[in-house]
Amino acid sequence: MKVLKLLCMIFILNSCNVSSYEETKIRKSKNIIEHLKNNNLEGVIEAIESGVSVNTVDTNNRSVLLLATINKQTKIASYLVTQGANVNLQANNLDSAFLYAGASGQTELVALYLLHNAKFDIYNRYYGTALIPACERGYVDTVKLLASTPHFPINHINKLGWTALLETVILGNGNENYQNIVKILLEHGADINITDHNGVNVLQHAINRKQFEIVEILKKHK
Repeated sequence: MKVLKLLCMIFILNSCNVSSYEETKIRKSKNIIEHLKNNNLEGVIEAIESGVSVNTVDTNNRSVLLLATINKQTKIASYLVTQGANVNLQANNLDSAFLYAGASGQTELVALYLLHNAKFDIYNRYYGTALIPACERGYVDTVKLLASTPHFPINHINKLGWTALLETVILGNGNENYQNIVKILLEHGADINITDHNGVNVLQHAINRKQFEIVEILKKHK
C-alpha cells in the first residue's frame, strides 16, 4: 500500500513538472512573438538563447521567420536564419518566408534565403513560385535575382494557368518595369509559346492589352 502511494506521489510530481515545463515553453513562445511585434531584436535573441525554438509558430502556423519577413524586419530575419530558422516552413495560408520575400520584393532577404536552402518546389496558395508574384508586382531586382538562380523553374505554371511571363503581361500595366521584367525572363529561358488555360499565349495577351512596347520585345524574341 505504501509503495502504491509513493508511486502515485511520484506520478503527480512528474505531471506537475511536465505541466510547468509546458506552461513555461508556451509563455516563452508568446514572448518571442511579442518581441517581433515590437521589433525588439535583443528580446528575440534573449528568447532564442533561453531555449525557445527558432521555428516557433503563431496560431496561424506562421513561423517567427515568416513574421519577421512580413514585418520587413531584415535584421531579425537575418539573425533567425543564422540560428537555423527554416526558410521553407509554410503557414496555414501556405506562405513561407522565402515565398513571401519574393512576393513582397525583399531582394536582400530572397538572396539570404537562397543561401539557406530555399526550396523551389514549395508553392503558395495559387501553386505559384516566389518569382510569379514578384513579376506581377513589378519587382525588377527580385525578378532578376530569381530568374538568374540556377535551376529556378522559370516556366512553372500556377493553378491559374500562368507562367511568370504570362502573369507579367496579364496583371502588369506594361510600363518600363514590366518591360524590363519581360526582357529578364526571356533572357533566362522563359517560353513565349506556353498558353493559358484558354490557349492564349503571351504575345496575344500583350496585343489585347495594348502593351505595345512589350509586343515589340516579344516579336524580336520569336
